[in-house]
Amino acid sequence: MEKLSRWNVAHRLQKRSLLIAVAGLSILFFGYDQGMMGGVNTSFDYYTRMGFGPRGADGGPVVTKTLLQGGIVAVYYLGTLVGALIGGTIGDRFGRVKSIFIGAIIGIVGASLQCSAMNHSWMICARLVNGWGTGILNAIVPVWATETAEHKSRGQFVAIEFTLNIVGVVIAYWLEYGCSFYGNGESSFIWRFPVAFQIPMLIGLAAVVLFFPESPRWLVKMGREDEARYILGRLRGDSLAEEKELAEAELQDIIQSTQYERNNFRKQSYLHMLFGVRSGKLHIGRRVQLVVWFQIMQEWIGIAGVTIYAPTIFGIAGMSPEKRQWIAGLNNIFYMFSTLICVFTLDRIGRRWTCYWGSVGQGIAMALAGGFSRLGQNARADGDLSKASSYGNAAVAMVYIFTFIFGATWRRGYLRTMGWDRPGDLNIHCGRTIVSI
Repeated sequence: MEKLSRWNVAHRLQKRSLLIAVAGLSILFFGYDQGMMGGVNTSFDYYTRMGFGPRGADGGPVVTKTLLQGGIVAVYYLGTLVGALIGGTIGDRFGRVKSIFIGAIIGIVGASLQCSAMNHSWMICARLVNGWGTGILNAIVPVWATETAEHKSRGQFVAIEFTLNIVGVVIAYWLEYGCSFYGNGESSFIWRFPVAFQIPMLIGLAAVVLFFPESPRWLVKMGREDEARYILGRLRGDSLAEEKELAEAELQDIIQSTQYERNNFRKQSYLHMLFGVRSGKLHIGRRVQLVVWFQIMQEWIGIAGVTIYAPTIFGIAGMSPEKRQWIAGLNNIFYMFSTLICVFTLDRIGRRWTCYWGSVGQGIAMALAGGFSRLGQNARADGDLSKASSYGNAAVAMVYIFTFIFGATWRRGYLRTMGWDRPGDLNIHCGRTIVSI
């Protein structure tokens, strides 16, 4: 066995304590990164420096170059796509822990470039690099987490990840709201500091991740079975004879599935995985496409747009810059609490019916939010500010309802559970890390 560093936390923590530490290590950063651009987009210094347009009479942004504004947001996700695809290869070659370290370092470089950006070209390149690092983390962390969790606790484990993810979004919004009062609302600090706030998180992640245990499944693939046995013992508990037997049984299952994979699925390229070429009865293509399409469908709901552009949406509804920021932050607090509902209803109602009623509710809420926003714009153009305010408040209520229903259904329902939990299960019979994009 390769000697495990004496600083590895597996020597000191075990069972649930170690699993929670693994789950919370980087998922908070994901959520923060998702919510960060919502407040940045409404900063006066940011949108004038990037050349989006002038300042309006109400103090809010008047964006004339919407394509540029949207492009800066979207290019991050292009980088995430590339990073996720690369992350699978890196994860299988260097291990999960080292891959997370690499992703964190790239993220630090990207965040540093973002917070120092002086024009839109600079910002586009910075967002691309930052997305690349985040993509690697997104590809590796869910797999690493599910490979270290027990089969019977993976659902709860993923639930912890989701909650921490939304906590990150909430932190981003309220930090930006607090910064918005600095320098009469015109200082570059208002957007540079929240962007730079990613850096301490990533430095912390990079500093401690190398002291966390490697995935037992990856260790078995590398022929390091003794090390995998020790880590599994610490993860499952090694104080009782029964716990040791369960850990050993799980190790033997991993060894058998790894050997079965080597004998029956030799091709490990993305093309072979996506279409299941020569995978035989393993049906790898069907399994991989199941995960990929679940993730795509989840994004089509529109929650990412609401999270990023909530202050902009509330601005369209006629709210002042200050009000739209705290309204957006409050929306995310409701979002965070709504995810707890599914904990009590998911097993009783089932994943399919949870997502069915969630789809209907979200569709109605989104349609009404768009309709009320348009009516508010028309009323404001006609000079009827009272009616415009009423329509604006109604639009805000519909956005709240949309976000709440998503958190109570699809966030932890069938699609998200399958999209985040299934990669670990599919990895049992797949040589390359299954990527969640």
